[in-house]
Amino acid sequence: MTVLCSFPTPRLARSRVLMVVLAVGLTAFGSGCGDSGDSGAEADGTEPLGIGEVTVPIAAAAVTTVDHGEEPRSMLRPSYYDGTIQAVTLRTDHRIQQQIDSQQVRDFSSPALTIPMTATTDADGVELTLGSVTTSDPALSEALTAADGTHAGFEMSELGAITALRLAPAPDTSNSARAALEQAFYQAVYRSITFPDEPVGVGAVWRVQQTVGGGVDLDQVTTATLVARDGGRLSIRLDVTQTPKSSIWDLPNEAGMLDIEDYAMQGSGDITVDLGLPLPVAGSISIGGHQFYRDPRTSTVLRQVIETNVSWGG
Repeated sequence: MTVLCSFPTPRLARSRVLMVVLAVGLTAFGSGCGDSGDSGAEADGTEPLGIGEVTVPIAAAAVTTVDHGEEPRSMLRPSYYDGTIQAVTLRTDHRIQQQIDSQQVRDFSSPALTIPMTATTDADGVELTLGSVTTSDPALSEALTAADGTHAGFEMSELGAITALRLAPAPDTSNSARAALEQAFYQAVYRSITFPDEPVGVGAVWRVQQTVGGGVDLDQVTTATLVARDGGRLSIRLDVTQTPKSSIWDLPNEAGMLDIEDYAMQGSGDITVDLGLPLPVAGSISIGGHQFYRDPRTSTVLRQVIETNVSWGG
């Protein structure tokens, strides 16, 4: 056997750089709450950040009514009072399979999380106190034990749109646990629904357009259909598509850019909403597809297959 001790070729070195940068970029892609305070953290994510509450503004949603539905029609508006309490469980699962050229497929999936929480409404929106977060990943499960008592919150508009996400980790929460919670809530925020600003009835269809930030800015269009209504309890069908707003992906850490060659992301689901409560009471939505990128400097091809699942329950 001959062992070569030469330096890697420029193409191979570039591929290795892409692998490292993309691993970081994929972690940040679904988070949306990262800040410069993370830069000095330990690589294994075990050191607590030692920071307070972080507030992240959420891109405004534009709503267009496509079909007003059957009579009788009325305005859909959250009708809960300050001090309303709701117990709900959020579950998220984010899977990423990635391949560069003909290299082995690598798994950058995030462990699935189950997050029980108590939501309390006040003048500022919805305050969330997290219970014991569980996951099947042993390392993350251990890290999450220090996150008990973490607080989060949503600021909301009169149309039910989430306009800001707040996260205040418990003091000893590690970087890995904090990042996992951020990603879970960020996914939930962009799977939420905004009501139309017009009276609608059963069968109504409206379209919600919103920019989803991350490594690639996406134009997300959610088509909502009011399937059934029983008083203030609504059954809503959701169909989602995502389209890049640009033909390039600017990589993190000034590592260059990738051309977006093919991008197909879509999904659907059903949720049940009670207008007297701040969060969905049941339902799930899944979004998935593929993304192909090319490095213009080396013609290296990056392929990703992604699936995200978000569900609510009691």
